[in-house]
Amino acid sequence: MSPWWSRPTAETEKKNDDEKDAPKGAGESAEPASDAPAGAEAAAGEAAERPARRRRPSRSRRPARDAGDDEAQKEEAEGPSSPPDEEEAAEPERRSRGGRRGRRNGSEAKEAAAKEAPQKEARRERSKKEREAPTHDITPEDVTSVSRELAAGFHPSAEPAPERTLSVNDERKIALFCDLENVALGVRDSDIKKFDINLVLERLLEKGKIIVKRAYCDWERYSEYKRAFHEAAIEMLDIPQKYYSGKNSADIKMVVDALDLCYAKEHLDTFVLLSGDSDFSPLVSKLRENDKYVIGIGVKNSSSALLVDNCDEFIYYEDIWRDRQQAPQVAGMSKKATEAFSLMTDAIQALLRENKDVLWGSMIKQTMQRKKPSFNEGYYGYGSFSELLEDAEKRGILKLKKDQRSGSYIVTGFSKR
Repeated sequence: MSPWWSRPTAETEKKNDDEKDAPKGAGESAEPASDAPAGAEAAAGEAAERPARRRRPSRSRRPARDAGDDEAQKEEAEGPSSPPDEEEAAEPERRSRGGRRGRRNGSEAKEAAAKEAPQKEARRERSKKEREAPTHDITPEDVTSVSRELAAGFHPSAEPAPERTLSVNDERKIALFCDLENVALGVRDSDIKKFDINLVLERLLEKGKIIVKRAYCDWERYSEYKRAFHEAAIEMLDIPQKYYSGKNSADIKMVVDALDLCYAKEHLDTFVLLSGDSDFSPLVSKLRENDKYVIGIGVKNSSSALLVDNCDEFIYYEDIWRDRQQAPQVAGMSKKATEAFSLMTDAIQALLRENKDVLWGSMIKQTMQRKKPSFNEGYYGYGSFSELLEDAEKRGILKLKKDQRSGSYIVTGFSKR
């Protein structure tokens, strides 16, 4: 192939054609007059025979690679190839491994599907039931019937709530602090004339369990109360007279002990101050600030209005004494029967004062045991507490009603006063 610079152009081809058509003169030879060599003429002839082509610029000056070079590079990238015989021998082994792997994956899939089948079935059944569940539109008749049932539930003739046994956590944990001098002088100036600590303890036992009992005074001046306080297991703290210990020494000691127990004994939730002195009002405020329930007990004529209004609950000693006198009197019975029925009537009155709507027999028994821990119906000749209630109804002391659902007795009131 001739180089590009020696190839004829369109003008060269036209010129050559014109020379061919021109007539030859005499004496001229048939050879062209050009002095160009024979090789150039041959090239010009070949160019005249081929159609003219336009030269395209080359994108790269790099020489063309041979096909052998491409095959060598391909072999280097793929690595040395194994002989055909070895590949044919390894093909069955690869197929067997693929088959085993496929069978193993298939068995695992079947096991997983078998495990999930019950769950899918349960979900399918549940969704089916939900779709098939009947719908109900609320009608005015439904509203009327529900209203009638609610009204019947609050009717007195309706059945009471199920019996509930009071647990130990429902009881109040009480700490009692007695300013004996203030209370004794107040009772002496009233119509009662004599202070009885047992009446106060019985009233407090209706509210819960008394954990701490302390009394502060000069016990030489109030020695007539020593026996009653000692039998009631009250801790008696002796504070000498004022000209020995100073003014308000008993009150200060009482306040310090109360605050000490308030911060040290978290299980004590109720504090009882047996006094009517207004000096204890700051103590009451501090106890309530620490989430304690404060009960005040005092004589009406000697109790400060400031202390009464600051307590959560205030009980006058005259009311305690009056309730005791108005209790149903049990007479004409044996000593044991009188003791049992008197304790029962006191327990019923205590529950009524605590606003208990339904007086279950078990509640009455728990209150009796709190008032008198040694109480046992077997000591009085009864096989069960229900027999004691039945005997009280026969003697005309109580009115009973039997609950149809639980079979327990409910006390509806006293038969006579």
